[in-house]
Amino acid sequence: VQLQASGGGSVQAGGSLRLSCVASGRTSTTYSRGWFRQAPGKERELVAATSWNSGITDYADSVRGRFTISRDNAKNTMYLHMNSLKPEDKAVYYCAVSGSSTGYIAPNLQAAEYDYWGQGTQVTVSS
Repeated sequence: VQLQASGGGSVQAGGSLRLSCVASGRTSTTYSRGWFRQAPGKERELVAATSWNSGITDYADSVRGRFTISRDNAKNTMYLHMNSLKPEDKAVYYCAVSGSSTGYIAPNLQAAEYDYWGQGTQVTVSS
């Protein structure tokens, strides 16, 4: 499985961005797909995830209500719509795919459960 993330950039606080993640290769055994982020000096953390089978989504409390994860099955693409961005959202954002069947209904939420990762895209938010 190969993942190509794009859409990062620099915005002012309150602005919006949309990240995209195109998956290719053997994606038929995908159970969960998610977005994670990592800020300098901090651990990688979950932002949002979705079960590719059930469509159930989950979000980190810090982004709930501001970010939305969505998908286009025909394009095998996942999106992260980010609104009302804050300076603390600044990080490198990664998309990831999990082949763990524990994510069949509810998405997997732990980075360790994800098998394939995109290259990361930088999001910078200025105050």
